Amino acid sequence: MRKVQWPIGTLINMAAVVAGSLIGLGLEQLFSAEMKNILFQAVGLGVLIMGISMALKIPDSYMVVLIMSLILGGLIGQAVGLSATAEFLGNRLEAALTLGDPRFTEGLVTAFMIFCVGSLTVVGAIQEGIEGNRQLLMVKAAIDGMVSIALASALGVGVLFSIVPMLLFQGGITVLATVSRQLFTEEITRLVSATGGVLIMAIGLSLLGTAEIDVINLMPALILVVVLSRVRNKLVTLLRA
Repeated sequence: MRKVQWPIGTLINMAAVVAGSLIGLGLEQLFSAEMKNILFQAVGLGVLIMGISMALKIPDSYMVVLIMSLILGGLIGQAVGLSATAEFLGNRLEAALTLGDPRFTEGLVTAFMIFCVGSLTVVGAIQEGIEGNRQLLMVKAAIDGMVSIALASALGVGVLFSIVPMLLFQGGITVLATVSRQLFTEEITRLVSATGGVLIMAIGLSLLGTAEIDVINLMPALILVVVLSRVRNKLVTLLRA
């Protein structure tokens, strides 16, 4: 059995987000209400474009898989109350830390989705787990550090606390890749990234106030797209036999 590769790259990524968030929170105090409003709109547009770019990378043959994953994921998320649970936990944490930030949960979830569902996250974490190569995660850390400045300026201190789910998700992929390389094929990476892109699009629309989309309840789609893609591939194989 291979020695477990500890997620050092993720820890460096977390440090970059903390530094960027602190800078952003400092800048927030200097902005007028009008400047905060235009910054919020700019962040919303940037997030929307990022999501569209990611979502368009899905192969046409998997479009039905993506749609079904979103439908079933949304139903599961609503049935188990993912959004309500996240809101409750976020409010409890915010109250315990006496942060006084009404956008705490929104900032945390938005930052986590932006930082952790792209292909750079998955591929970088896999490379670290399998090869010990942290180059992609170093690039990602620099990008996330810069993005976190704008996000924290617009969404508050919740952006800083996104490092907790980042450690669990991104760091978890590194550890899993050490143990089971076959779980992370190029196909799965593209599907998860494209599905994440759709969810990021939803976040962008919500930030711009053009739609109220419950992104948290849709998050099971990130897992279902992997499961349904495997089912789809088995069916195709059987039909061709």
